[in-house]
Amino acid sequence: MKSEDSDKKLCDLCVIGSGPVGIIVALEYARLNPEKKILLVEYGYKDQGFENGLDSSIINMNPVNHHSPPECTNKGLGGSTATWGGRCVMYDEVDFIDRPIIKNGCTWDIDLFNEVNNYINTAAGYFECGCANFSLHNIPKFKNKRIVENFAEGVVTDSVLERWSMPTRFGKRYKKEIAACSNLSVIEAFEARDFSPPDANGNISTLLVRNVKDKSVIGIESKFFVLAAGAQETTRILLRNPQLFKLLGNVPDALGKYYQGHLSGKISTVRFEGDPEKTEFGFLRDDDGTYLRRRFQFSTDFLVKSNLLNTAIWLDNPLYYDPGHGSGAMSFIYLAMITPVLGKKLAPPSIAESITKRKINGVRKHVWNVVKDLPGSLLTPAYIFYKRYCLKRKLPGVFLYSADNSYALHFHAEQIPDADNRMVLDADGETLVIHYNLSDEDVNSVIRIHHELDSWLRKFNCGELEYWFKGEELAAAIKLMSKDGIHQSGTTRIADTPDKGVVDKNLKVWGTQTFMYAAVRFFQPQVRPTQPFI
Repeated sequence: MKSEDSDKKLCDLCVIGSGPVGIIVALEYARLNPEKKILLVEYGYKDQGFENGLDSSIINMNPVNHHSPPECTNKGLGGSTATWGGRCVMYDEVDFIDRPIIKNGCTWDIDLFNEVNNYINTAAGYFECGCANFSLHNIPKFKNKRIVENFAEGVVTDSVLERWSMPTRFGKRYKKEIAACSNLSVIEAFEARDFSPPDANGNISTLLVRNVKDKSVIGIESKFFVLAAGAQETTRILLRNPQLFKLLGNVPDALGKYYQGHLSGKISTVRFEGDPEKTEFGFLRDDDGTYLRRRFQFSTDFLVKSNLLNTAIWLDNPLYYDPGHGSGAMSFIYLAMITPVLGKKLAPPSIAESITKRKINGVRKHVWNVVKDLPGSLLTPAYIFYKRYCLKRKLPGVFLYSADNSYALHFHAEQIPDADNRMVLDADGETLVIHYNLSDEDVNSVIRIHHELDSWLRKFNCGELEYWFKGEELAAAIKLMSKDGIHQSGTTRIADTPDKGVVDKNLKVWGTQTFMYAAVRFFQPQVRPTQPFI
C-alpha cells in the first residue's frame, strides 16, 4: 500500500480500537497530556450492518465450542460493550502463580497482580460498577452473612464478588467526553493495515490505514501506537506485520498461540439445607445501588495444592428450555426468547443462546406452565422487564427464588494455555483461522471442582450436589455444552523474554521501543483472565 504525503495525519499517540481499553487509554492520556495530540482509529462506523469484512474473513474451526465471529465482538465506537452484560470481576492471585496443571504456562507474576491496585479505582469509575471492592468481607452490612445457612469459608469461599455495570455502553457514555477533548480526534471506518519497520532504536513512525468504504489509504505518523483492537484483530494485525519484529530476527513463537477462553455450563443442582428464605440466590445491592453477586470460589492454597484450575460457580436457574422446571415465569421468558424478532431484541445472540440452547422444546408444556401460574407467570416477567430495560442501572439478570432451596450451578472455569489453541493467517495472508478446543485436563478439573464443592457443603451440613449426568457421561457433556470465544485471551502474552511471549511487562511489543498494547493495565469487564490476557 502507498499513501500520499498530503493524506498523512500527525499525532503523538495513535490508539487502534475504540472499545473500553481504547477509549480509557485515549481519554486518560488526553487528560494527563493536554498539549499532546491523540488519534483514535475505529474500524466500525455509524449505521454499519451486522456483517462486516473483518468478521467475514475469520474461519472458526470449532463451531461446537467457539461462537461465530459476529457473536463475539462488536465493531464501532465502544466495541464489545455494545452488547456487554455488565459483569465486572477482579483478577485472582492464583491466576499469577505457575502450577503443574498449566504446564509452566504462566509467563507473568504476582507483581503484576499487585500493580493492578494502582489502576482499579480509575477502571471501576469508567465501568460504572461502584467502588473497586470485590470482597464482601470489606462491606460491613454483608461481612458476617453467608450464602446459605451453616456455610463456612475455607477451601470454598462465598465472599468473592461480581460487580455489575449499568451496563455502560462506552460509545454512547463517553461520546460527549471524547468530543469535548480538543486534543483527541476519532476517525471511523478505517482499518489498521501496515506499520513501518522499526528503526535501529526500535522506533515505529508510520501506520497505513484503509477506508472501509472506499478503500482509500492514508498514513498516520505518531510517536506512540497502542493496539487495543481485541484479541482477534490485534493478533491479526501483528501476524500481518512481521516486519515489526525485524530487530529480534524472527516473529515471537508465542504470537497467536495459547488462545484461551473459559469452560462454562451446568452439570448439577445444589440442594441446600436450612431456611430457603435465608439463601442469597440473587443480587445484592451496594449502598450506591450497584448490583453485586456472590460466587463460590476456591482458595489459592487449595487450588495450588490440589493442582486444579481456577473456577467460579454461582447459583442459577434450571434449564429454561426444559418445561420440567414447572415455572410459569421461566416458561414465559423462554417462549419470548424463541419468538422470531422479539427474541433478538431482548438479548444479544450469545445470551439468547445460553437461555434457549437453540432448542424449540415442549412448547405446549411451557404454555401450560404459564397458564397454571397466572397471574405470576406474567407479573414476574413484567417486573423483570421494567427493572432490566427501563431503568438507568439495569437489573443484570434473572434469578428466581426456589421454595425447595435447590438451584442449578453454573460453572465458569479457567482453561489451560495450550499452544495448539491458536490464531493463524490463512494462505491469503488476510483470513484469520481460529483453532480452539478443550483438553481432557480442562474438563477433568471442572468435574473434580464440583466434587470438592459437594464434599465441602456436606461437611457443614448445608447442602449437596445432584448431577444431571451419570459419572461416565460428565466429561462428554461438559465438552458439548462449553462454548466461548467471547472471553478471548492469550494470543499476545506477557513474558520476561521474547522467546516466551509477545510483549513485556510494560506491554511493549518485543523488538520495538514505541509500539505499545495496553489491555492489561485495567481490570477486565465480564471476564477474569486466566493467564496472560494480552
